Amino acid sequence: MSTSAAATPTQSAVSSASAAPHNEFSFYQYNPSIAAAAIFIFLFLATTAWHCLQTSKKRTFYFIPLIVGGCFEWWGYIARIFAHYNMDSQGVFIAQTLLLLLPPSLFAASIYMILGRLIHFTSGESMAPIRAERLTKIFVGGDVIAFLLQAGGGSMLAKAATQDTGKIVVIVGLLVQIGFFGLFVVTSFIFHRRMSGSPTSASMRGNWQRYMYALYGASALILVRSVFRIAEFAGGHESTLMSNEVYMYVFDGVLMVGVMVIFNVIHPGEIIGRNRHLKGTMSLGEMESEQEDRTESFIRGR
Repeated sequence: MSTSAAATPTQSAVSSASAAPHNEFSFYQYNPSIAAAAIFIFLFLATTAWHCLQTSKKRTFYFIPLIVGGCFEWWGYIARIFAHYNMDSQGVFIAQTLLLLLPPSLFAASIYMILGRLIHFTSGESMAPIRAERLTKIFVGGDVIAFLLQAGGGSMLAKAATQDTGKIVVIVGLLVQIGFFGLFVVTSFIFHRRMSGSPTSASMRGNWQRYMYALYGASALILVRSVFRIAEFAGGHESTLMSNEVYMYVFDGVLMVGVMVIFNVIHPGEIIGRNRHLKGTMSLGEMESEQEDRTESFIRGR
């Protein structure tokens, strides 16, 4: 009788101990990989450093948001190495979450400004469904809204009590991003089609269509990544996408490296940089409006 009575508390304790991990809130469903993070630190450092050199040489300051996004990426993967050793650290979790969640919004800001400059380069203001000056305001403004929503929602993911709300806010931010990006792609396509059908003399100075295809490619990668992130957050903390690290690297890390490398290889500074290299092309100052100059100064942190 006493043996049975003694065993009961022990069995109860074992049961409670085994149930605790299941009910306890955890930041990760796996131990973040050091090797994978190190590889992507190297990749983002390399492409970001390349962009810094290109921006300095060609004076393409509208690439500053993309460079900042690249820095966010490799900082984020450094944070994931810290997370490997500090899986219970709330600060590390928030840092790696935000640093890897927000870069596409920064990439998008540079992408939006590239289209405005291509419109000016080709003297194609009449071909664009949205005036170049308004285009920058509209899309960068929408990008800021998406950025703030994702930042606010991401910071709420570190607490069990606010995690569900945080996921909803992040998803809304991603939907805003997809909405503006979708409108941007449509705007780009309309301009591209009109200019191809009725080319201006200015459009003959350089292969501007090459840069349009670069915009399409980068936009497609960001859109796929955003859809993945929506599915990831909508699926819940223990979903397949959230609990398997490989998906984050395949559908986020690889795609974002791709965005940066596209513009390393097909850099618009060749035709819309202050130190352009194609004979007969216009300098950026000759084709930008006063409003776009003010936007560029703001991006540079005037």
